[in-house]
Amino acid sequence: MRMSRQFIAAVIALAALVNARAQSQPVPHVYTAEIDGIIHPVAAEYVRGVITKADADGAALVVISLRTPGGLVDSTRDINNAIIHAKTPIAVFVGPSGNRAASAGFLITIAADIAAMAPATHIGAAHPVTGNGEKVDDTMAKKMASDVAAYARTLATQRKRNVALVEQAVLESRSFTEQEALSASPPLIDLVVNDVPELVRKLDGRSITRFDGHTQTLHTAGTSSVNVEMSWQQRILSLIAHPQIAYLLLTLGTLGLTIELWSPGAVLPGVAGGICLLLAFFAFQILPVSYAGVLLILFGLGLLVLEVKVTSYGLLGVGGVLSLLLGSMMLIDSPLPELQIGLRLIIPVTLSIAGILVFLVTLAVNAQRAPPVTGASAMLHEMGYALTPIDPGGTGHVRTHGEIWTASASERIEAGTPVRVTAVEGLRLQVAAESGASEPPSSAVHR
Repeated sequence: MRMSRQFIAAVIALAALVNARAQSQPVPHVYTAEIDGIIHPVAAEYVRGVITKADADGAALVVISLRTPGGLVDSTRDINNAIIHAKTPIAVFVGPSGNRAASAGFLITIAADIAAMAPATHIGAAHPVTGNGEKVDDTMAKKMASDVAAYARTLATQRKRNVALVEQAVLESRSFTEQEALSASPPLIDLVVNDVPELVRKLDGRSITRFDGHTQTLHTAGTSSVNVEMSWQQRILSLIAHPQIAYLLLTLGTLGLTIELWSPGAVLPGVAGGICLLLAFFAFQILPVSYAGVLLILFGLGLLVLEVKVTSYGLLGVGGVLSLLLGSMMLIDSPLPELQIGLRLIIPVTLSIAGILVFLVTLAVNAQRAPPVTGASAMLHEMGYALTPIDPGGTGHVRTHGEIWTASASERIEAGTPVRVTAVEGLRLQVAAESGASEPPSSAVHR
């Protein structure tokens, strides 16, 4: 009886010890990240930061939700290098439904330890294009395509994915639905799931082969999710890299500097315009920009300025608006709809910029043509009244411009006679009688 009680007590103590150890052990995490947009240096920095945090935490898995029309090859290689050298297994999920991972996104998907797609998504179309608007000859285009194709084949071979289809995606711009990618032999992806939680559940207990060849079993049951978002600095820089934002920054920056040149010392337009242009140039390093479009926009602004100063009967103004419109349409050199600047933005911005420039230049010209209101020049042609008689060659006093001045005249002027200032000689006025003017009140005449 005593032995039975001692045995039961020992079992209870052992269970309590095991439970305490289980509770003391930290719950493994699944880190989640999201890329929704162009693959550029900001996105690469974001992914590297997520993987670094997951490796330091000893996470069970990193899931990157990917939705992208493509991006820069160098940034794609940076992301793939981070994935390849990560201690934590990396899963790329193309979703939710209705999205895609094209071009650079396709290469990132192929490089992942686990590639998954949501229903009604597609990947592929990874043929390289230039990102600076320059046209390349056939030889250079073939070299670029061959280089990217070799890189894609290396990734596919190491990940045991379909090398032939990967090469077709690069050289022939072929795309694949989730079913085509999964049913290929060997497949391009590993799973088709509806969302990230389903992906995490299905990966529990699954054995994967890492890029260096060693096998690892995933344990994702009971894990907690840690979502890592972009920092505010990364979000701002990523927002700037949007084609429409970059276009607005370019036009506003040019307008600000133009206003500063017209009115030096205003400071604010020049500072704001300079900042906008610097941010626009940062975005242009990421986006496929046509410099012909940039030059057309600047040329259009110049024509609008000349329209006010040169008599062209509207020809310069029409040319300036057309140049702005064509330059805006040519600014982004990419066939991808996501990278295009729509006419719904181009037309209002073009007309607004043209209207603002014409209005400002008109104000400046009118200000230059307006008669002076201060100084000696402002006294010319002012009306007044003689306070004392003025003999020819002599001097007297007149009231004009609210002041009493010493004046001389070439003819005799009686006191009270309306006069007009014809010249200013230091502190003495040259006046002439003004016929047809009304007589001043008697109180205004000094006898």
